[in-house]
Amino acid sequence: MTREWNAADYHRVSTPQAAWGRRVLARLDLDGAETVVDAGCGTGKLTFELLERLPRGRVICLDRSGNMLRVAREHLVSTFPDRVHFAQADLTRVPLAECADVVFSTATFHWVLDHPALFRALHDVLKPHGRLVAQCGGAGNLDCVHEHAARVMENARFEPYFRNWTRPWEFADAATTATRLAEAGFIDVDTSLEQAPTTFADARALGAFLTTVVLRPHLARLSEAVLQEAFVEQVVELSAAGTPALTLDYVRLNIACRKRL
Repeated sequence: MTREWNAADYHRVSTPQAAWGRRVLARLDLDGAETVVDAGCGTGKLTFELLERLPRGRVICLDRSGNMLRVAREHLVSTFPDRVHFAQADLTRVPLAECADVVFSTATFHWVLDHPALFRALHDVLKPHGRLVAQCGGAGNLDCVHEHAARVMENARFEPYFRNWTRPWEFADAATTATRLAEAGFIDVDTSLEQAPTTFADARALGAFLTTVVLRPHLARLSEAVLQEAFVEQVVELSAAGTPALTLDYVRLNIACRKRL
């Protein structure tokens, strides 16, 4: 799967991710002087609101996608020229050590297949007693729409492109995640799943969201724009016929824990 995103489109359609992230941000207790690593900052929508809560602090924005970081810079630097920094990095190999009071992340960890390595890397980024506060897709996330996509993948028109397909995401349950965090060295671990069904106004809006976010790994397999458009159309048709219609069955995994002193 390509690591790059259409960052401009993501910035436009990622209203659900921003809404979930704001609720996570609201749970984050800050005194305003911390160094925070935004792990998977995307286009910087939430990073902007995070920086507003850190008048004496700073944010280090990490993302694997250069396109995302480019849009984030455009979105953030003019307002916070001295308090935001950027690095393109794989979150399992973060080039930082014991520099952060907090690691904050939303809508990212499920794109990292090796969660034990992810949690070890983020543990190393934190100062002693630093906090990890995050949310990502959890067990059961998007099961229905992925079933729709699987049906379309079996269509003779698309099947040759999906031979040897493996799922490029990790939707873990709360108990497994708690164990992995503890094994990485975290304490005071709190994990939970949260249902977050998301309904779109019409088929066009759902199609745009699926194209940019959910079906991005699938579309990367298809060689022509006409095939990509046809694939999305068929998934949208199946989703429109579901109950409730035009609804994505999101499940969020909430994570909070702390590094030992």
